[in-house]
Amino acid sequence: MSVEVRVGKRRTIVIPKRIAQSVGIKEGTLVTMRVEGEKVIIEPKKDAIWLALHGKKVAKVTLEELEEESLERQEEAGRLD
Repeated sequence: MSVEVRVGKRRTIVIPKRIAQSVGIKEGTLVTMRVEGEKVIIEPKKDAIWLALHGKKVAKVTLEELEEESLERQEEAGRLD
């Protein structure tokens, strides 16, 4: 998908609705901008909740296993008495 937009005052760019929707950008979304050669790349930054709901699953962990691991790590760090 490709759309032309005009750069406004203070170098502002409005992302067209159909492009924003296609990549999950909405008001308040944090984005990452970077330069690759002469291109500006804008990507929505995925937070932990988005990744948990939509990201690639790499393992299955129960809540009990997660709690046990957390307690072990805290104990190793000297944070539990």
